[in-house]
Amino acid sequence: MLLARSRFRAMGSPCEFHLYGESRAALDAVATACRAEIERLEEKYSRYRGTSLATAINLSAGSEAGFEVEDETASLLDYAHTAWVESEGLFDITSGILRRAWDFRSGRLPTQTAVAALLDRVGWQRVRWERPRLVLPLAGMELDFGGFVKEYAADRLAELCIAHGVAAGLIDLGGDLRTVGPHPDGQPWRVGIRDPRRPGSAMASTGLRHGGLATSGDYERCMVVDGVRYGHVLDPRSGWPVTGLVSVSVAASQCLVAGTASTIAMLRGEEAGLAFLDELGLPYVALCRGGAHHAVGFAVADALHESDAQLPSVDAHAA
Repeated sequence: MLLARSRFRAMGSPCEFHLYGESRAALDAVATACRAEIERLEEKYSRYRGTSLATAINLSAGSEAGFEVEDETASLLDYAHTAWVESEGLFDITSGILRRAWDFRSGRLPTQTAVAALLDRVGWQRVRWERPRLVLPLAGMELDFGGFVKEYAADRLAELCIAHGVAAGLIDLGGDLRTVGPHPDGQPWRVGIRDPRRPGSAMASTGLRHGGLATSGDYERCMVVDGVRYGHVLDPRSGWPVTGLVSVSVAASQCLVAGTASTIAMLRGEEAGLAFLDELGLPYVALCRGGAHHAVGFAVADALHESDAQLPSVDAHAA
């Protein structure tokens, strides 16, 4: 059986398909269909595209008439509401507006005044969501699908591959992974988790036969000011970066669930985040700020084989 790889960029990330099939022509057709699907989702939910549905929703902010959405978006909003409830308000898709204060390329911290001004428009509890009608009651409020749409896309592409008859493969969207199925001989896909302190090396590894894996971390988009590291994962209550965990990788039946779990763990901080992960019962590996690893279902540090330590790394992603 032929293994075909396809590389491209989408959703601001390097992406790659690893798909098994009977012929190159058949696999090229599946890859083309998958790229069309990810482009559809990016066009629909990107806040950077003026013609996107996300932009249209945000432009409706302040209108009592609100905005009526179709089934796919309604399902994502239902999911976002559930994640907000389960995280006690930490996973909040209205908090993307805080990026206006935080420019991690500038190397300068925002003023508390600038952050506080944005917090007045943050809070899912302010939103009125009664399917299919969504009301953002305050002018300037925004929804940001970026914290979970890439993971959703990975799951959608795996479903699309299966619908096209592909039974073995791996979808990699900027480090958000979803298996189509294990290798044809039943072996899992070996995945390495990047060590933030040793570029090019893995701090942990695992094998994926089914489901997805996602990583959240504070070291990809960050800045260091006066010796203090400020990462891009922002607490929607304070508007400031969370502290405690450097990175969290979670494996789950869906990439969307894995990504949400890793993000919530980061938002909860070290002690509460690790307790949350243990309670979930999903395989995970977390790196604490002091350098300690906590893992369930992952091989870490000294337990790695030499070959695993050089596995392609899984990048932390914006969550």
